[in-house]
Amino acid sequence: MATTFDLFGTLVTTERPDDSAEAVADALRARGVAVPDDWESAYRERHVDVADGAELPLPRHVVAALDSRGVDVSGPTAVAAVLDAFDRPITVRDGAREALRVARRQGPVGLLSNCSVPGLVERTLERAGFPTFDTVVTSVGCGWRKPHRRAFETVADELGVPPTHLVHVGDSAADAGIERVGGRCLHVEETPLPHVATELEASLWE
Repeated sequence: MATTFDLFGTLVTTERPDDSAEAVADALRARGVAVPDDWESAYRERHVDVADGAELPLPRHVVAALDSRGVDVSGPTAVAAVLDAFDRPITVRDGAREALRVARRQGPVGLLSNCSVPGLVERTLERAGFPTFDTVVTSVGCGWRKPHRRAFETVADELGVPPTHLVHVGDSAADAGIERVGGRCLHVEETPLPHVATELEASLWE
């Protein structure tokens, strides 16, 4: 048996920008990029086609949006700007550390997070000071967003277990996608995070 956790909204909370387009624009301007006047529209337009359930890295979208307005920007500049726009202070949720501790007693522990911003999950984990995970899988890294089965299959494969042997802890309907591949979901709205450790502890003796 292995346990995987969602990150944002499950193990930590953080504030998203009030206006994502404007936050990205500010970060681009700070790097000398000439942001077009109609950036709000460009940001919200679809510029890159992706398969159903696939993840589109946000920097790639930003590069394409700027290009649609005749503004050229390098990939590394877009990555840095997007990371700055979404990198905000975090709070570790009550019960998170205990749930991780008990999960470790049960078997391998992984993180599976939907996140289109490269580096944001890693920076968040560093700030949170969590124990090392056996694997960290992000949608921007593996190319698939929960609830797509490939996201869960990827993390299961990296943990060395079949998806049917996964218990996934999360806070959204996307996290329940684990049930499509035969695993179990502990939803923190039904099983509050401080009680997740108790649920996992009980499963040690099943």
